[in-house]
Amino acid sequence: MRVELNEIRKYFGPVKANDGITITFEEGNIYGLLGENGAGKSTLMKILSGFQPFDSGELLLNGSDATFTSPREALAAGIGMLYQEPLDLPPFTILDNYLLGRDNKVIPDRQAAIQELIELTQRYNFDVDIKAHIDSLSVGERQQLELVRLLAGGAEVLILDEPTTGISAEQKDLLFASMRKLAKEENKTLILVSHKLSEVQELCDHAFVLRKGQMVGETDVPCPNEKLVEMMFGQLPERSPRPSVSLEDTMLSIKEMAIRTYRLSVEGLQLDVRSGEVIGLAGLEGSGQGLFLKACAGLLRPAKGSIQLADKDITNHSYHATLAEGVGYLAAGRLEEGLVAGLTLTEHMILGALERKFMIDWESSREETSKRIEHYQVIGTEASTADQLSGGNQQRLLFSLLNTPLRLILMEQPTRGLDVRSADYIWEQLYERRKDGTAIIFISPDLDEILDRSDRIAVFYGGQMLKVVEASETNVDELGHLIGGEL
Repeated sequence: MRVELNEIRKYFGPVKANDGITITFEEGNIYGLLGENGAGKSTLMKILSGFQPFDSGELLLNGSDATFTSPREALAAGIGMLYQEPLDLPPFTILDNYLLGRDNKVIPDRQAAIQELIELTQRYNFDVDIKAHIDSLSVGERQQLELVRLLAGGAEVLILDEPTTGISAEQKDLLFASMRKLAKEENKTLILVSHKLSEVQELCDHAFVLRKGQMVGETDVPCPNEKLVEMMFGQLPERSPRPSVSLEDTMLSIKEMAIRTYRLSVEGLQLDVRSGEVIGLAGLEGSGQGLFLKACAGLLRPAKGSIQLADKDITNHSYHATLAEGVGYLAAGRLEEGLVAGLTLTEHMILGALERKFMIDWESSREETSKRIEHYQVIGTEASTADQLSGGNQQRLLFSLLNTPLRLILMEQPTRGLDVRSADYIWEQLYERRKDGTAIIFISPDLDEILDRSDRIAVFYGGQMLKVVEASETNVDELGHLIGGEL
């Protein structure tokens, strides 16, 4: 299917999200859509997928005019989008979720749906148990289900918005193999929205670059990364060197901790973290590092062992009690765990404050929100709602909600959805906190980020903290073997 977007404009008040964008996508190709946070990528793709209307312009499918009032209409016309946040119902099974998008009958044909699901998952080598509940799946498995639903709905144009965020390297390889098959063997049109230049170089045939709501360039790929970066930012951004700090007193001490859930048990956890130290947690998804982080944040109660923060035992503290001790926590699920859709940025700032007053001072709250918006470079206003922001700006909002001072910051995928310049800026802010003795523990699926940002790296495999290594004494290859269980 040939898709033409001509002079597309979409404004949100004074913000020109899309300002006269013209792009053509041909069938049988994989396209990269690049741009810094707030460049207008997600807005443009939401317009194409029927999630929101454009203010002016023209959309043509195989030369014929098209307008959509919903994603259902877009999918009926052959356009489907895989969003950053999975659009499913976690309490339901895979089969139930599939039926919700496919069968409107009073009594759905479950047998036919089972046959369709088995056929599609086998065709693209997806390994899922159709009787499993969504909340038992990894992010990668949930994405596989979303992709299957779109293909079953007749999608000829597939838009994938940051699809590799939060999935394992193995799942990424499987996804990329499926995308190549869809484009090259089935002649579908694929559009990859991503900040990861290495993935665009590896997968795509051609790349379009947006900046400040406008299309500023395009190129065949692979090409030099510097060419893409310069188009994205208008110049090659300079990276600040990683500052060194003195690592002295122990800030966090984990002794013989065990965490047991119905899916995984993690035993014998031992770790001491010094003031100002950055610890990266590496491992395949579901290896136990997520449970470890949640236990440190008070979201899970350890089955045994102890958690000591400076001179205080916080083993049995609740999440709110842990926050009150000077711990900050950033969840991977932005709108599922970290933010509230429909609430303004000011309301988030009020909810995130540790100090509780009987009467809310709205004026001072708005002023504080404006300051943090400016400091963390969030593209939005104090009256914007969290769900109106792009994924990258939601991530910046999460950082702006961290209180000061903090003893310990716990983060899942801290630079998820951020372009390279925004990621560097966020880490600069985190490094500033190190100077005050704040310890940092973070999870990232990006081994390069873990190596680059950590002092030490704790490797998890199969419910064990397999090994703790100095970041300066290891490399990506060694880490890859360790997270696969090879000592």
